[in-house]
Amino acid sequence: MIIDIFVMSTIFFISGFLTPLSMKNKTGMAFLKSKFKRIMIPWVFAVFTLMPIFKFLFLYSRNLPQQKWTTYFHFNNGIFSQSWLWFLPVLFLFQILYFFFARVNLKLSNITLKQGIGAIFIIGFIYSFCMDIFKGQGWTKTILIDFQNERLLIYFMIFLLGSLCYKQKTFESKWKNKILYITIICIAWLPITLYRFFYLNALIRPGNYVFSEIVDALLMWFSFHLSLLGLLYIMINTFRYYLNKQGKIIKELNNNSYNVYIIHVIVIGGLAVIMLNTTIPSVLKFIILTVSSYAACNLLIYFYRKVFKAKVLN
Repeated sequence: MIIDIFVMSTIFFISGFLTPLSMKNKTGMAFLKSKFKRIMIPWVFAVFTLMPIFKFLFLYSRNLPQQKWTTYFHFNNGIFSQSWLWFLPVLFLFQILYFFFARVNLKLSNITLKQGIGAIFIIGFIYSFCMDIFKGQGWTKTILIDFQNERLLIYFMIFLLGSLCYKQKTFESKWKNKILYITIICIAWLPITLYRFFYLNALIRPGNYVFSEIVDALLMWFSFHLSLLGLLYIMINTFRYYLNKQGKIIKELNNNSYNVYIIHVIVIGGLAVIMLNTTIPSVLKFIILTVSSYAACNLLIYFYRKVFKAKVLN
């Protein structure tokens, strides 16, 4: 529940940060073509190959009968949908919107960082609260794009915040405010705990409010957005100041990372099926699965890049 607050927002922030650099020195069509090739072609490959494997593993691991072959594709089965691949079409949509903003000369860089963060908090809070009160929460699933209704606008604003940080060279300055970093680490548990309390109460005891429906929703989403911005700040600055290092291993992991994202669920599923009926304790299974999946994904992609792809290029 806590990881769900900030992980995808962090990924969208990084994507937004890198988009202006990717757009630099490219014409409009060249930018869109490069993003389509980078994002949507792997998505097409994955939904026609990895998604069917995902459903096969899902049914097999639960001793459920396999189904008609057409149901193994996301566009013919609303239950499974795009699963982990939803991120790719949404990211492509955000980059198209960013390209449109750039073409109409919408000068987002004129906004200060404090103004941007303030706007994200206020707009995001109002948006989440309204989606909750008017029962707009849930997933919208289509053939091309899946998104969580209550998160889509928030993700896009975080994406724009990343691009704003790039344009304002936020991370090129020296670390001037270590006290703020330590303070946020020390107090971040307060809004997180408040959010968890109201979220779990709504989940476990629907209709039984601590104060009232409106007040509970206000407190839950207020604490959610405080938690989101606090955890995003901690995550980015921790990596910026303590893990921002060069090295051969780091470089290889970086080069593998995007393709690892594409295949990781299938690798996890395959390794989990192998351990399914073993007598290994559950906690140990989890640790083994985490480490082995990460290692296996990177080894597979490394082999693909260095051997298979190199032969194709030659």
